[in-house]
Amino acid sequence: MKLFKKINNNKGKFALLIASVFAISCSDFIDVDKDTDNPTVAPLNLLLTGTQVDLNDVTDFQNFTGTILSVYTHQGTSREEQDQYGTKSDNLPMNNDWNSIYLTLTNLETLISQATASGDMVYVGIAQMQKAYLMSIAVDLWGDVPYSEANQLATGIVSPKFDDQKEIYTSILALIDTAKINIASDEGTQKPSDDDLFYGGDTDKWVRFANTFKLKLYNQTRLTADFDQAGFDALVAENNFFTSNADDFQFNQTANLSPTDERNKLYLESYNSTQFGTYQSPWFYEILKGMNPNIHNGNPDPRIPYYFYNQLANGEFPPDQGNAETGDPKADYWDKSTGFFSIRFGSVGPNRDFSAENSYTYPGIFPSGGLYDDESAKVVDGNSGTGIAPHRILTFDEFLYIQAELIHVNKLAGNATTKLEQAITASFAKVDQVVDGNGSAQNIPTLSGSAGVTTFIAKVMTEFAAASTEKKLEIIMTQKWVGTFGDPFDQFNDYRRTGYPVLANPTGPSPEYQLNNGDAFPLIDSQTVQNNPFQVSFYYTQNELNTNQNAPAQKDPSTYKIFWDN
Repeated sequence: MKLFKKINNNKGKFALLIASVFAISCSDFIDVDKDTDNPTVAPLNLLLTGTQVDLNDVTDFQNFTGTILSVYTHQGTSREEQDQYGTKSDNLPMNNDWNSIYLTLTNLETLISQATASGDMVYVGIAQMQKAYLMSIAVDLWGDVPYSEANQLATGIVSPKFDDQKEIYTSILALIDTAKINIASDEGTQKPSDDDLFYGGDTDKWVRFANTFKLKLYNQTRLTADFDQAGFDALVAENNFFTSNADDFQFNQTANLSPTDERNKLYLESYNSTQFGTYQSPWFYEILKGMNPNIHNGNPDPRIPYYFYNQLANGEFPPDQGNAETGDPKADYWDKSTGFFSIRFGSVGPNRDFSAENSYTYPGIFPSGGLYDDESAKVVDGNSGTGIAPHRILTFDEFLYIQAELIHVNKLAGNATTKLEQAITASFAKVDQVVDGNGSAQNIPTLSGSAGVTTFIAKVMTEFAAASTEKKLEIIMTQKWVGTFGDPFDQFNDYRRTGYPVLANPTGPSPEYQLNNGDAFPLIDSQTVQNNPFQVSFYYTQNELNTNQNAPAQKDPSTYKIFWDN
């Protein structure tokens, strides 16, 4: 009887359950406007990963404005409009970067809002650091940009005002401090791990990056009249910066081909493409070779075979465009003693536009994940290397160069000579780290501690000791430029701030334009240079000017300076 009563009681409950399910099902069936297969709220881990992939795309050497800045900083050359500093307001890569920055900021605001609501403050802090970094990029490229009213379509703002660039920088510095607090709080039930593609959820590394990045911003603003000395002093006193290249803020590329090709973008643009977009800079090459009479003359850099891969052997005649019968290589730039083959910046020579993919020098294993130049001199393709090389954004060796500069200009205590030597040493160690992670089948020697590296560094330090105060700054900035090959954003900032490294002048008597290649290379006429002066900022994108009612008038990028550019 007890069993029977129990069944009967449960039958009533079961009937009530069936009725409830039926009512809910009917309600869901009637609610046809709700898409249950495509949720409108993304999980925090997916949002974080997506924003980091986008941040990498924005700042990559061979993506969007990176393709322009690599030419502006003379680490690459091109046949595109960035050649001769000719970027226009409707330039596609520049427009892509503007759009990508603000799209990524929209996703970051979503991540910040959702993580704040759920109390997961580590996610909030990491998102705030990414926001600070992207906004610094926007200011460094364009100056005044939308910030306080940006990404507020939900509140009805469709034409955000352009904020003062200096005020944005002040907000960025404050945002970094807030981000540090949130990251270090360890608050929340959800914590980043594998979804954090930069540091795997390591909050200590994120705080060290925040401090190191903030030091970089202070270094950029050190010449402004109202430099934040108190904030700078507090940051230095905290003394929690990068400690080794294990702290590097970089995006680690892989050899995965599916669902998307995750190899280094410079590798894909060169080795995996039938058409080059960026060529290896003869100016950069000649400084590495010790051929430039102005700096490091007679002191060849041991990183050359790690930076470049020559398809031509020493003395080998270019096969795909040269005229062997007349002895004319039909080369815009060719150093036959090594096989380095490229085009000059600003060239209007008769041999610039030949298709010579079987002769051109390719980016090496360090910047692109391609080949180490073991003098095999073979024609390369998309299967020649692994394509595994990180996109280096802010690294330990760059931090040491920043310190060397700050010490040299008496903003930081220390010995500039010692710090410069540490920075150069760390730069060679970084090359070794990238090579070790590449998975190459080649037999590649270790740079650090080798006789060639020891000799090179010793000669640089001798040159530094004998240099004037101004020349010392040039040597620091030139070695930073060489060591950070593949990071044109910071190099573009450094050149505008300091005037160093000295860049090629297509109308001047530089060795790059005197090398006798037998091609009667003509210099660019002065009128061409006047029409395309160096751009100290970028045009505002034409799309923004056309659609934003609060956008300012178009600028002259050759005169519109970023506020820290003194």
